[in-house]
Amino acid sequence: MARLRRLSLCGITQHILQRGNNRLPCFFGSDDYEQYLEYLCDAVDKYNVMLHSYCLMPNHVHLLMTPDCSEGISRTLQDLGRRYVRYINFKYGRSGTLWEGRYHSCLVENDFHVLDCYRYIEMNPIRSNIVYEPGSYKWSSYQCTGMNQSSCYIIPHSEYIKLGKSRNERCCAYRGLMNISLDKIKLKKIREAAQSNRVYGSDEFIEWVENKLTIRVRKKKAGRPRLQPA
Repeated sequence: MARLRRLSLCGITQHILQRGNNRLPCFFGSDDYEQYLEYLCDAVDKYNVMLHSYCLMPNHVHLLMTPDCSEGISRTLQDLGRRYVRYINFKYGRSGTLWEGRYHSCLVENDFHVLDCYRYIEMNPIRSNIVYEPGSYKWSSYQCTGMNQSSCYIIPHSEYIKLGKSRNERCCAYRGLMNISLDKIKLKKIREAAQSNRVYGSDEFIEWVENKLTIRVRKKKAGRPRLQPA
């Protein structure tokens, strides 16, 4: 089956997922996480991409970003990947690939869907039983979005900004959202959208994307089409 082309539109947020090759680790020590973030910061600045949220897990990465141009995110990931793989291979005396093929991504609608992705990304360490609460995990943007730490590379999304008039108000409101678990239906939709390079949003938004890109985004229904009566 043909792979759906990666979707990208100027000014439309994307949820990015990139896994280590064969689900193996892509970070081996604290220095690696820090170096990845440094390269990420350089790349988003270079290609005019806004980074809203991230979570660096031992064997995969989640990012929530909005590009200034349609090629911004792909260029950011290429630049970041090339520099980080070179760093890892040199540091650990290894060779070859580090990542599992192409990164996965999906377009995200600018409403509660964005905040769903914020929460999905920053709750990853909880779902993986690494920590019991998000503030205990050092390698996610929750340090900024929920704990009010300053960041030179996190740019709050407009939907996050709507949570309060001040930075402190927004952090408090966001912590309240994080206390509400995403239901199974939302979790499934977010995962499927990212894994299949599709869209996480309403039917109206999906239709708008299809018209904008002139391609079909929605999955076709299983089975043969019904025969029309003669």
